[in-house]
Amino acid sequence: MRAVRVETLEGPDALVYGEFPEPQPSPSQVLIEVHAAPVVFPDLLLTQGLYQMRPEVPFIPGGVVGGLVISAPPGSGFSPGDRVTSLTLTGGWAETAVGDASLTFPVPAERTLAEGAAVPFNYTTMYFGLLRRGRLKPGETVLVHGAAGGIGTASVQLAAALGARVIAVVSSPDKHEVVREAGAHEVIGVEGFKDAARELTHGRGVDIVVDPVGGDRFTDSLRSLAPEGRLLVIGFTGGEIPTVKVNRLLLNNLDVVGVGWGAFWTPRPAYLRDQWNEISLLLADGRLRPIMGRTFPLDQAGAALREIAERRAVGNLMLKVR
Repeated sequence: MRAVRVETLEGPDALVYGEFPEPQPSPSQVLIEVHAAPVVFPDLLLTQGLYQMRPEVPFIPGGVVGGLVISAPPGSGFSPGDRVTSLTLTGGWAETAVGDASLTFPVPAERTLAEGAAVPFNYTTMYFGLLRRGRLKPGETVLVHGAAGGIGTASVQLAAALGARVIAVVSSPDKHEVVREAGAHEVIGVEGFKDAARELTHGRGVDIVVDPVGGDRFTDSLRSLAPEGRLLVIGFTGGEIPTVKVNRLLLNNLDVVGVGWGAFWTPRPAYLRDQWNEISLLLADGRLRPIMGRTFPLDQAGAALREIAERRAVGNLMLKVR
């Protein structure tokens, strides 16, 4: 099969595209003909050996796929030809992949395979983040940093679908349209976002800040919060891991909340099935439709990663495998 492999931890330019042996499924795994595979920020870190999960080199990256079932374990509920997405963890950037049956989910007929593949990771992370960790309630106001990216558009769409008012923060005017499409009610720039958010909320502040960026905007994000507001720490695409002076949390009874979706579900995989059942209802009725960004052929996976590294990515980037 054709695939992309990491052979040295030297980043996107060191990826190797070639012919490699097909994976052999274990008795608990589904064998999948891959049609689409997302490209996300952790993939970039994996190629550099900087992610918390560090598979032994060489390995095929790609934590999620969308495709058709080739074979499945008896009793799994899957049959050859079924349209599925699977959380493969690694091995997804290939023509054929395997995923545990418990981490494989049917793609609703209303959504494409690429749209289905965009859900496990970005959308599941933010469903967990907004509802379980952020305690989002209808009518609250959510400010989303990096709103035009994969995590950002997922946050905007989900928050709007769940009844929140959404303020999207973007780095350039050309990203306004995509966050509006995702459902943002207001769009503001990075420079001066704190004051703009305060003005839009008549001085009260926002109830939740979604922060996948980190860096030097962290303190102003805290200052943007209303009393009892929650700042959701998703990641650090800005490169710098910020620190917080905890006295800032006392004044307005603020929460800084870690969103470690993978750390949460790994010891309790049944949570993923429950989560998918809830999200699939939003997918099927059209309230949730992943915002798709650029699509790259499999042999250009490095170019897709560079788009993320240079913070040019808009929406969910995807590798078209077939």
